[in-house]
Amino acid sequence: MPKQTKSTQDKPEKKSPTLSKVKTQVNGKATDAKEKKIFVLDTSVILYDHSAVQNFQEHDVAIPITVLEELDNFKKGNDIKNFEAREFIRFIDKLSSEHMLQEWIPLNGKTKGKFKVMMNGSTQLDATKIFGDKNDHHILNSALQMQQDFPKSKVVLVTKDINLRLKARSLNLISEDYETGKIQDVAGLYTGSDTLEEIDPTIINELYEKGSSESGKVIKETPADNHFYVLKSFKNSILSYYNPAEDQFERVDKQTAYGVKPRNAEQTFAMHALLNPRIKLVSIQGVAGTGKTLLALASALEQRRDYKQIYLARPIVPLSNKDIGYLPGDIKSKLNPYMEPLWDNLKYIQNQYAESSKEYQKIRELVELEKLVITPLAYIRGRSLSNIYFIVDEAQNLTPHEVKTIISRAGENTKIVFTGDIYQIDTPYLDSQSNGLSYLIDRARNHPLYAHITLLKGERSELANLANELL
Repeated sequence: MPKQTKSTQDKPEKKSPTLSKVKTQVNGKATDAKEKKIFVLDTSVILYDHSAVQNFQEHDVAIPITVLEELDNFKKGNDIKNFEAREFIRFIDKLSSEHMLQEWIPLNGKTKGKFKVMMNGSTQLDATKIFGDKNDHHILNSALQMQQDFPKSKVVLVTKDINLRLKARSLNLISEDYETGKIQDVAGLYTGSDTLEEIDPTIINELYEKGSSESGKVIKETPADNHFYVLKSFKNSILSYYNPAEDQFERVDKQTAYGVKPRNAEQTFAMHALLNPRIKLVSIQGVAGTGKTLLALASALEQRRDYKQIYLARPIVPLSNKDIGYLPGDIKSKLNPYMEPLWDNLKYIQNQYAESSKEYQKIRELVELEKLVITPLAYIRGRSLSNIYFIVDEAQNLTPHEVKTIISRAGENTKIVFTGDIYQIDTPYLDSQSNGLSYLIDRARNHPLYAHITLLKGERSELANLANELL
């Protein structure tokens, strides 16, 4: 039996919250089904997941009127937060067509929890006098009012704002993050590859000679679909991956894509997944300088004849918390600071060739004819993505719902690639456990159309490696 240096992840069990006599999943956590709670939701929760009020099982959910006032400011726009605000407002409008929102309205039948909108009232402890007159503190007062009106129930303020949680706890108010869909063990997140030692040398020889070997010869357990392996014996080693369509291990060779050649085993695995037409969804995770975006873009250029267009997009994260409207110039000038890293990767690939070469001219032609488009992600949302190689950079700044929305837009002959670093979050209310890239890696693994690889070694420069390792 081969020795594993890293444990092979078995096929994940599907996680579906179920209500039992003893335990139930509420807000992503197991809780006593007999313990009745009232959850007060903050605006940040609604902007993260417009269906959040339906994820608390038999417990009651309340929305402060201040939240509705804040959502009114988010209803216009093309960002995902604007979509979430509009969807929740529609949900509230539907409820109010049959009920008054100040009443407790059954959400999922009489045996489930109820919902209401809370008006501003007076409380014995006034958060606005303690912390100042802000919307967040009015929301705190709403939760305190609920605690005052229902002393026998356990009132919990749910918010993705860490500071608001701390303020709530300073007032002896229970507060927690919105946990539904959150990855509990980021350190154990699926990496996409393993190293197997003490492999029979004849199996490795078979892979070298034939290019494939029956999976049962290599490992007794059923491998995860499209999982990559470094197979080692006392004599030699080989790179391979499990092909679920053929139920066999196949040799992975180093492939060059538009002049870009992988420099380590993980990059070789990533390139294999990016160039494999059978795999329609790929995610690449790694710190800065590991080559995520470069590999994805080079692979897209290598397959340019197989797709109508290449889209390279990234979410816009406002600089210094200011919207792009604060930047000078026209829309193109406003967007350039955000898109410059993508152009840098394209220029790197282009500059490998002489200006007179056909490869150099082909990239220029692709850009001029808009066969290769670098654009903000907001401009892609709502479109039908057919016959497109679609690369989403900085995917760790997306919510799980955004990732789902993008993938659901995929049409025939479309390949989608997500790249990013789950530990480098630039947007508020997201972290390594709740961002869309982590969610995708955890939920999509072991699907025959999906492959993931975590890049471990920085290849940008020794100086860049110093920053990642020591600073």
